[in-house]
This record gives sequence, structure tokens and C-alpha cells, in this order.
Amino acid sequence: MSEYQYYEFQAVDRSLSNTDRQGLRELSSRARITATSFTNFYEWGDFKGDPDELMERWFDLHLYWANWGSRRLMIKLPARLVDRDRVDAFLGATDDVMLRVAGENIIISIARDELEFEYLDDDDSGWLSALAPLRADLLAGDLRPFYLLWLTAVEADAIEPDEPEPMPGIGPLTEALEAFAEFFGIDRDLVQAAAERSATTGPDGAAPGITRRVVAAMSDIEKTSLLMRVFNGEPNMSAELRATIRARLEPETTISPAPLRTAADLQARAEEIRLARKRAEAELAEAQRRLQAEAAEKARDIRVQVLRQRGENVWEEVEIEIGRRNPAGYDKAAALLSDLLALAEKQGSTEDFRLRLQSLRERHAGKGRFLERLGALG
Repeated sequence: MSEYQYYEFQAVDRSLSNTDRQGLRELSSRARITATSFTNFYEWGDFKGDPDELMERWFDLHLYWANWGSRRLMIKLPARLVDRDRVDAFLGATDDVMLRVAGENIIISIARDELEFEYLDDDDSGWLSALAPLRADLLAGDLRPFYLLWLTAVEADAIEPDEPEPMPGIGPLTEALEAFAEFFGIDRDLVQAAAERSATTGPDGAAPGITRRVVAAMSDIEKTSLLMRVFNGEPNMSAELRATIRARLEPETTISPAPLRTAADLQARAEEIRLARKRAEAELAEAQRRLQAEAAEKARDIRVQVLRQRGENVWEEVEIEIGRRNPAGYDKAAALLSDLLALAEKQGSTEDFRLRLQSLRERHAGKGRFLERLGALG
């Protein structure tokens, strides 16, 4: 298998200037560069740039994958909008995530290696588009991507069986979360088990009346400052307001009363889901096999009816196809003989068929490739 690496970067909070794009062009003469993105792939060689530096300087999102099983997603967030204590609570047992401070930002780097990944070059550019909404979700306080990473530690038995889940479920999954789980190869049955329960995510989980009271309690100076920053086009203002509200909500308005499941509970439920899925797949495969067998039987009945009408001409056609001395001719002759056997069984003349087949074998004893094709006929 040839080598393949794919790199994509996206700028969200600000567009790239002409000077920015000229600097990026120096890193690659063949990359596709726009005012908001940098995309390239390599079937030999490596990218000359440093993804970490590009994220610090220009971009908010980065995706990388290689066909030997390496995958990476980087997300840059304003540090003031990241609750490090909440995030760290998810990540104690996994080595797949690194959080790095870069000026006023935090860069989240998620990487996994040695994973199976289907090579679909037409879909490369779709991965980051599918995952991009996770950045806005994280800014809004939705930490479910980190729960999914916690599940990778559960899957690897790096979590104690009695350790509780970091939040009471992750359902319902968004398309971006489903793409995240697929991209990083997280056990789908474990993900489904976790998603059977819903989680309150951020201030949206509080009653609208409570959120309204928090906003109403802000001082006029604070409200004016927020509005002026919105007017001036500062990015992520909605996320900042949500973070402010989230910090001021009483704990009982944001914490779900649902009991937390343990890692062992989730693994047991995932096994139940896996067994049920495999049973359903086996039943579907058996139903499809029966349908195919019925269709094949009907098709054979039609062919046998045609053979009955043709009589001895069929045996002559068998001889003609054998005389071609090529694989296609041998295959056609063997197929005709198989249908002749089915006809003989229906007419009760199997013994006569066996005698004629034996005579045929003797006449063409030197055609080993043809005789191999008669194995199923006895």
C-alpha cells in the first residue's frame, strides 16, 4: 500500500490576509489555499510546516490523517472561555489529548495511532467540515467530545471498573459527535451505550426563566460592554456570554440528578448492544441468503424448462463449448451440465445422466482445467 497523508487547516475567527497566504505558499507550492483554509495531501514526502506553529499563528482547526492509521484533530479556543478544571476531569486516564497554552488561547490536540481507516480520497475534505461544529459546541460548554475520549480509556481497560462516568450520558448525539467517534475509531457499541442517556450541556440545560434572571441581574455597565463588543464584531461573543451565565448559575440548575453509571456498567451494556447487533446482522444475512437461494432456484427452474424443450441440442452445445478450449467455454459447459443434472433429477433420469457424464469425462480426459470444473457434479 502506498503512503498517503492528508493535512487541512481552517481559520474561523479571522480570515487570512494576502501576506498570511504568501507565507503559507512558501510551505507548499501545490496546496489549496483560501482566505480561510489550507489543504494538501502527500503520497510521498512530508509537509514542510509545523502544524503546531500554524495553529498558533493562523488557524483554529486542523485535521490530519495518514493511511497507516494516524489521526489528529486540533482545536484552538480562547483560554478565557475554557474551564480547565471541567476539562481536566475528563482527561485523567487518556494519553490521547494534550492541552497547550498559546498566548491567549488554548490548543487542544487529539491524536490516535494504529487505527484502521478506509482510504476514500473523494471524502478527505469532508472530515474537517463534519468535525468543525465541535469547536462552537465546546465554546458553548458542551464537553461531550471529552467524554468520548474518556470512552477510549474505558475501551482500553485504563479505567477502573467502578469509576463513574464523567457526566450522566451524552445523548442525543449530534452529527459532529458521530463523526468524531467514527474518525477516532471509538467503539460504536460503547458510544451507543453512553448515548442512551442524555446530558445537560451548558446554560441551555437550565430553565429559560433562570437564564433570563441571570442576564437581568447583570449591571448596566456589563451589558453595555457586551453589546459594544458585539457591535465591534469581536468573535465568540455568544460563547463568552454563555460562559458568563454558566459560571453564575447555581449548581443545582446545571447538574443532572440522574445517577452516574460506572465504566463496568457501560461495558456490560455495550456488550449487550454488540450481541444484539450481531444477531440482527446474522438474521439479515440469513434472510438475504434465503432470498438469493430462492431467486437462484427460480432462475434454474426457468433454465431447466428451456433445456427440456431443446433436448439433445444441449449436449451438442456442451461439446461445442468444451471444444473452445478456453476458461469461458469450460465455464459455460459446466453450467449447462449442472442444469442438465437438475433436469435429470426432475425427470427421474439421473442414472442416464451419470452414464453420459462419465462418457464425456473419458472423451475429454486430457482437459484437466475442464475436469476441475466438474467436481461438484460428482
